[in-house]
Amino acid sequence: MCGIVGYIGRREVAPLLLEGLQRLEYRGYDSAGIAVTSPKATGLKMVKAKGRVRDLEAKVPARFKGTTGIAHTRWATHGAPSDVNAHPHLDAEGKVAVVHNGIIDNASDLRRKLEADGVEFLSETDTEVLTHLIARSQAEKLEDKVRETVRLIEGTYGIAVLHADFPDRIVVARNGSPVVLGIGEKEMFVASDIAALVAHTRQIVTLDDGEMATLKADDFRTYTTEGTRTTAEPTTVEWEAASYDMGGHDTYMHKEIHEQAEAVDRVLRGRIDDRFSTVHLGGLNLDAREARRIRRVKILGCGTSYHAGMIGAQMIEELARIPADAEPASEFRYRNAVVDPDTLYVAVSQSGETYDVLAAVQELKRKGARVLGVVNVVGSAIAREADGGVYVHAGPEVCVVSTKCFTNTTVAFALLALHLGRTRDLSVRDGKRIIEGLRRLPEQIAEIMEQEEEIKKLALEYAEARSMLFIGRVRGYPVAREASLKLKEVSYIHAEAYPASELKHGPLALIEPAMPTVAIVPDDDLLEKNRAAMEEIKARSGRIVAVAHQEQEKADHTVIVPKNEDELDPILMGIPLQLLAYHTALSLGRDIDKPRNLAKSVTVE
Repeated sequence: MCGIVGYIGRREVAPLLLEGLQRLEYRGYDSAGIAVTSPKATGLKMVKAKGRVRDLEAKVPARFKGTTGIAHTRWATHGAPSDVNAHPHLDAEGKVAVVHNGIIDNASDLRRKLEADGVEFLSETDTEVLTHLIARSQAEKLEDKVRETVRLIEGTYGIAVLHADFPDRIVVARNGSPVVLGIGEKEMFVASDIAALVAHTRQIVTLDDGEMATLKADDFRTYTTEGTRTTAEPTTVEWEAASYDMGGHDTYMHKEIHEQAEAVDRVLRGRIDDRFSTVHLGGLNLDAREARRIRRVKILGCGTSYHAGMIGAQMIEELARIPADAEPASEFRYRNAVVDPDTLYVAVSQSGETYDVLAAVQELKRKGARVLGVVNVVGSAIAREADGGVYVHAGPEVCVVSTKCFTNTTVAFALLALHLGRTRDLSVRDGKRIIEGLRRLPEQIAEIMEQEEEIKKLALEYAEARSMLFIGRVRGYPVAREASLKLKEVSYIHAEAYPASELKHGPLALIEPAMPTVAIVPDDDLLEKNRAAMEEIKARSGRIVAVAHQEQEKADHTVIVPKNEDELDPILMGIPLQLLAYHTALSLGRDIDKPRNLAKSVTVE
């Protein structure tokens, strides 16, 4: 959620750190700060500011020199947004600076002990505890000071530490919050996200939980919190700096909605096997015999990824005839679920670092379960922890609100469902039918984009609504869930999703002209049932926007979506509702790429 950037080398560090923070703005934050030093400096210099990175940049003096530094964008967990609560945090002598992502669960206890020893705290944050613990350590090496400190804390962290007495290094550590090293020529970088690195290097090392690293200008080394040396080989990231540009669009959300046809083509590329009417998913590490032994599939995700998992579960049941369901990972990990050896668990996360999903994966692995990952970021924590998986290849997604990654994730689930189905009892004919449907998706997404002006007019008409209802049956219900979430996230209009069949069991009490309904109406065997639900709404003077394959008589407005195979229709039906949410938010003047109170990569509980 928060963002970390660090650099050590020969270049002036402040401009590099500010640029890195700007590239991490999409993660969500409320304040920012920077601390610098150099081998010739006599101490640390620091500037912090509540607000945006531009507010920090305006406060940085012209002579803010240094060749080593760390910087941070903070998303508040302990203490309100303020200059004082912004990171980095210094100790009383101004020798130690720390930036931190995550939450220290035992911060209150540690704080009381430090205060009893005479330490005065300036901020309300849990992070300041780290600063004072490192400063008070009697260890001779900075690495040992940090190691002693992380052994005392409980919770999650990704940290970077500067010390005035050790100006030739930055020490970093990870437990549950991502830390990525960037390897350059006689310079080293560190960040919480590769977005901050790709403008300068594509050679990266991703730390594992319980791992630390020391960065010097011409070298780095990794080791465990116990001091054991680890072997870290740099990998080359595929994404380039240009992937994070807006490409002529006014917002990243608009750009990413329009990238979906190309992104879907990318997730399909090289995976279709026409000879056997199936797909190649070599990363699953699951042979045919193992696949046939699966008796149930459980999909775990959070937010948009959970909704993609709901669509995926339906496709797996329909195509592979394996019982499947999706559940929020945050609920699963706390309810002491029974872990069945015949169940295949699938963890879904755009970033591959979502804390609740990662914690669920780690618990499942501890209990001997087989876990697959469906993620976008190569080399992310969930990708490394899982037994195998599928990369969704959506490319970088910068807007906090997920669009193209959601769509690509649902396509990845279609591939998984087809693979499992053809391993079992799905016929060659049906396999071919699904493959032909998958190949039509990019062109059909492009058709939907041609309707943007009409959808924009709809958005203007409904933007004044204080609340909206989204309904759908079976295949349409997860689409309604995701569409209602999109509207809430980006426009701040209250929205609620319900199964269409549940209207008469309560929600009909809400129907009135001021409460519009968006109905997901695919042309499948439930078409007449969905029409009956719209009849109920119209009988109570409700206004209806239908997303359908043909004009709907009872709807005030119908958005026509191209027809695909029944099983694949949900992939397409949510896309016009992404545009509806976008243009609604635009008309209301919302900060579309950075919605209030939200963050892109949720790495805390």
